[in-house]
Amino acid sequence: MLSKMFGGGAGGFDPQELAKAAGLPSDPAAMAMMMQQVQAMFSSTSDGPVNWQLAHEQARRIASTDNDPSVSSLQRRSVDEALKLAEMWLDPVTDFPSTGQLGRAWSRAEWVEATMATWRRLTEPVATSIAKALSDVISEQLPEEMKSMLGAMGGPASMLQNVGGAMFGMQLGQAVGALSKDVVGSTDIGVPLADGRMALLPANVGAFGAGLDIPEQEVQLFLAVREAAHVRLFTQVPWLTGHLLGSIERYARGIHIDISKIEEAARDIDPTNPESMQGALSQGVFMPERTAEQQAALVRLETTLALVEGWVDELTAAAAVNLPSAEALREMVRRRRATGGPAEHAFASLVGLELRPRRLRDAAALWSLLTTERGVEGRDALWQHPDLLPTAEDLDDPAGFSERRRLIESSDADVDAALERLLAGDFEGQEQPTTENDGPERGDDAAQDPTAQSGPGSDDPDSDGPGSDDPDGGSGDGEIPGR
Repeated sequence: MLSKMFGGGAGGFDPQELAKAAGLPSDPAAMAMMMQQVQAMFSSTSDGPVNWQLAHEQARRIASTDNDPSVSSLQRRSVDEALKLAEMWLDPVTDFPSTGQLGRAWSRAEWVEATMATWRRLTEPVATSIAKALSDVISEQLPEEMKSMLGAMGGPASMLQNVGGAMFGMQLGQAVGALSKDVVGSTDIGVPLADGRMALLPANVGAFGAGLDIPEQEVQLFLAVREAAHVRLFTQVPWLTGHLLGSIERYARGIHIDISKIEEAARDIDPTNPESMQGALSQGVFMPERTAEQQAALVRLETTLALVEGWVDELTAAAAVNLPSAEALREMVRRRRATGGPAEHAFASLVGLELRPRRLRDAAALWSLLTTERGVEGRDALWQHPDLLPTAEDLDDPAGFSERRRLIESSDADVDAALERLLAGDFEGQEQPTTENDGPERGDDAAQDPTAQSGPGSDDPDSDGPGSDDPDGGSGDGEIPGR
């Protein structure tokens, strides 16, 4: 196609080098598939700025490549038994009760189906922003002749927005499909992607343990404990899922695309120099730029993700203590979560957000310390409200967490005690006016009120008050009645 377009490499220009620089496949079958995708991109329509149907189809297509066998009945039974045993192992090491769910075994395509709605929720704000930005910048740069030609097709803005939405949909589908080959469960990235369902992917579990000198059943059981711990936490802490997904959504809504950066990159591309195109593609010109507010939000989000992963890491280590290879598998998972795989990097490049707990080890150390100091119940009680959770400062200094929290809790306790006294009517130190109908039942409070009436002879404001029960109006403290 490029040879015909550029005249067979005239003038020393090699179209194959351009194709290589742009990442185009050289295999005819792969090129044919790519052209089908391009045709689908231009012909498909969408109600919104992003073509989610195309994203779904692309994700399913990528997930099914390289063989995605259906889960056998034996695999389903094995996964269900592993997750049930994992739940039993978790019971003694956490205060949260079991969810009582049935374990599921999914193929990669089934994982795509179960998680696609959550991916849409996570990426829709940034997808909308990118699609609109691409449509605006390309529409502005179009020659007037082409705008007139596209007028009959609904206008350039409409067509280009449709193309931009289709492009993002295909890229998202590509990223989700690639992730389906890496993940081992429904919570593998620290976020509940499948509405709290507990599942493992047998094909990916087998790939995870490939090359390790560890029995596959042991690998599956360790990963089942992690999956069950994730689901138990998200199920028993109702606010956590909304807190995480809401944080991601708020971060994504604040994303803006630097259109001038796209225009600058386009001007710098030399069509006769493939290296210039390769450089432009590698600069991430479509990457959203973060504001200071977003950077702060990202720190809070990463802290919460680290706390989730650290808690799961600590519980898994305690629950799987009898597995001979538990420590080696724990270290492997830690490195995998901290660095991320190619699919996670692709997703991060697409939406400008990395869902990785960079401080997993710090969080695990903090939870371990809290288990020692407060016990299992006290540690898990910190999940009752987001304001109770440790902060980034606590991850920096785990040993000082209890002292800092003790000061806060003591202050809160003083306020609560004062409020209880107020509600109970115990106005300590406050003067209480009385009336002449109070009689002898006014008690000590009335006796200490210098303004209260105590019968005849008590008009003097300097009097010590009507604390006497003397029927003659005596003050009972040596004062002369009627003074």
